[in-house]
Order: sequence, then C-alpha cells, then structure tokens
Amino acid sequence: MFFCQAQNKQLLYNVNGLPQSLLNNPGANVNFDGHIGVPLFSKFHISTGSSGVNLFDIFDDSNQDVNQKVSAAIRRLTRNDYFTLHQQLEILSFGWRLDNGQYLSAGVYQEMDMFAYFPKDPALLVNEGNNAYLNVPFDFSDVSFTGEIMTVYHLGINKKINRKLTVGARGKLYSGIFNVASTNNSGKFITRDDPDTPNFYRHFAENINIRVNTSGYASLNNTGMTVQESTADLLKRSFFGGNIGAGIDLGATYNLADNFRITGSILDIGIMFQQHDVENYLYYGDYETDGIEPLFPDVAPNDNTIPYWDLFEDEVDRNLKDETLNEDYTTWRPVKFNAAIEFGFEEMFEVCDYRKTYKRRNYNLIGMHLFGVKRPRSMNYALTTYYDRKFSNNLRAKVSYTIDDFSYYNVGLLVSTKIKKFNFYIAADNLAGYFNLAKSQSASLQIGMQFIFKKQ
Repeated sequence: MFFCQAQNKQLLYNVNGLPQSLLNNPGANVNFDGHIGVPLFSKFHISTGSSGVNLFDIFDDSNQDVNQKVSAAIRRLTRNDYFTLHQQLEILSFGWRLDNGQYLSAGVYQEMDMFAYFPKDPALLVNEGNNAYLNVPFDFSDVSFTGEIMTVYHLGINKKINRKLTVGARGKLYSGIFNVASTNNSGKFITRDDPDTPNFYRHFAENINIRVNTSGYASLNNTGMTVQESTADLLKRSFFGGNIGAGIDLGATYNLADNFRITGSILDIGIMFQQHDVENYLYYGDYETDGIEPLFPDVAPNDNTIPYWDLFEDEVDRNLKDETLNEDYTTWRPVKFNAAIEFGFEEMFEVCDYRKTYKRRNYNLIGMHLFGVKRPRSMNYALTTYYDRKFSNNLRAKVSYTIDDFSYYNVGLLVSTKIKKFNFYIAADNLAGYFNLAKSQSASLQIGMQFIFKKQ
C-alpha cells in the first residue's frame, strides 16, 4: 500500500503531454491527437493520510506503554483532525481529435473515497471515562464520516476558443457500489457533581441524535450469500444495477502570453441518489439519572465489586432509543477545485505546425498550484510550487513542493517518457517519507501507461 495526501494529484496537474491531465482539468491544453490507455494500467492511484498522528507515535521502540501512547495521541488530536483513504483505478481510457479541432475523451474508472474526522470527545469518554471530566460535556457532533465506492463513466470535450482561451467540460454518470454517511450528529453527555443527590453525581444525555445512513451494506452483510453471489452483486452495481447519480467537471486555460498562463477547474459537481439496499441506523433520546442503584436482581447484596459502568451503560441503553429504517437519502460528491499559474522560459524551436493547439512550448516551466476539496465541515487545501523540465519531446520531469495538512516538507517527483507512441509515467510524493514510512503521514506512488498519437 502506498500513502499520500487525499485526492490531490498535483504532480499530474498541468502536465499537458499526459491524457490524465484532462481528468484534473477538462480545459487543459492538449498537444496530441488521440490516446488509448492500457486497460487497468493507464492510471492507478491509492492514498491514505492522517492529519495529526502517524504509526511511529504509537509503535515506536521506546519502553512507554502502548496504552499511554494511545492516550497521549487522543489528547493531542482535535475534532478537526481527520483520516482519509482514496483509491482510483482507470479501467478504460481513450480520446480522439475531431475534424473541427475539438478533442473528445471518454472512459471508465472505479473510485473509493473514505473520510472521517477524529471523534475527539467520544474517544476521550471511551478511553478515559468521565471521572476526570466532571462538568465537562462530551459532544457527539464530533462523530462525522463519509465513505463511498463507485464506478464512474465519463465523456469530455475540450475546445480551443481562440489563441488565448481553451475550455472543457466532462459529464459523468455514477454507479454506486457502497455508501456510508454520518455527518449531522448532535447531543452531549455530561456528569455534574451535585452534593444534594444521593450519589453526589448527576448524569445527563441531552438531545442525543446519531444517524448512520448506508446503501449497499445490508446485502453484503447477509451471511447467507456465497462468494460468487456477492461478486455478481458487486459487478451488477458497477453497471448501474444499484444507486445512480450524475456530475460534471468544468475547466479552462487562459494564456496571458505565449509563456504565461493560468488554469483552473472544478471537479465532481455531482449528486448521488441512494435508493437501493438502504439501511439507516438511528440512536436518539434524552436521559437523566442521579446514579445507579447497586441492588439489581443479578447483583448479589454482599458483592463488594459492583460493575458500575456496565450497569450505567445498560441503563442508558434502556432509556435511549435505537431504530433501523429503510429511508432513501441523497449525498453530494466531494467537490474539488484546482487553480494554477505557470510561467515558461527557454523556448523549444520546432518545425512549423499549423495544427498546433496551444501556445509555443518551453523547455522549463515554473508554477504554483492551489488545490481544495469540500469536506463535511470545511474545505481542505494544499498549496504546491513546482518546476517542470522538458528534456526532449520524449522525456520530461517535474519536481514539486507541497504544503498541506499532512506535511510542510512534501517533495514530489514525476518522470514521463515516451517510446514511439507508448508513454509511461511514474510519480511519487513525499520522497523524504520513504526513509521512514512509520514517521510519514503521507507518501504516494502513481503509475500510468498509454498510447499517444500525433498526426504526421
């Protein structure tokens, strides 16, 4: 498994010689006339990240107890720290230039996106209990997470308006395989010291309202299904046999001068309708108690060891309600945006080509790229500076430096090479993290292969 930061693909953005750049900006400048991706190998990307903790924090070689390390990590993390897991596999990819100069591209890819905020208050309550937090509320709105697995079918068009402006759009159809969402939870648990009560403490569960929506989970949780039946069900969902949705990508490139341009895109403005194989899990209500009486029927009167916390949990469960429903719900894709400014120098001198679809090329490019993705509570950002060097028409390399929630020293490298019409690229982020992956909160590896065609 390779680790990297969320969905940011800064090494591929603005690399116009690669067809995958059209997935990051459908309005990118295109300098080829057709492409065919190697099926299942034209693009593979997997990523995971943690904004506040790494494996070394828990499993270093010190003599400190692991439980103490876990407790220290829980205290250090905040409700705005988060964990991500993102994976993308391009199944089919192809494109061709029309007689009018426009470039069409299409394909199919499978995508998984998981995101969870750290549930600070519930984690403290479970790990340490409430003894040290009298009169301090534990907020259950800290619980917030989303997850989805889907197949995406897409068709894009790229059009050069004039010498300065190129625009593009990509329509998408989503075929949902699995979804889970729990983002608008509320409620608090608090223990107050009150000498006027028999047990000196009063416990309050106030306005508890926790809801977890799922689609595609209930049938997979059916233990009666065979492996063959489960596989057939997943394949059916990949071909619009389950939940469906639609979205659009928009992008543009504007050349301020032959060697100076700005680019931007908005991706996955999309919606999913969760209507099949839906289950909703609800836990809600209010509860107040002055304490737990020790003389329960299953507790002996002379027993000096009373499982107070277990009895309290049972008492709460008897008073708060839980339900399982089958209500349809709607989810929105995590919208992403890119914006970049790029300057080129040392112009490449080429044979005059009247079909050229963009400005004159340069051996060297420097730029700055801002990426953002919408999450349940806020936008998450990453800022990248880069240097892109074309050594020849068949070899280029790009070095990047990125600042994001995971690292302030993320150095990445992309190398792309072409042998006749076959192109291969490899890109890696956070190169310093490879010296000690346990201390790294992000790292990545991306590989792609495709055939790229130009008219002679």
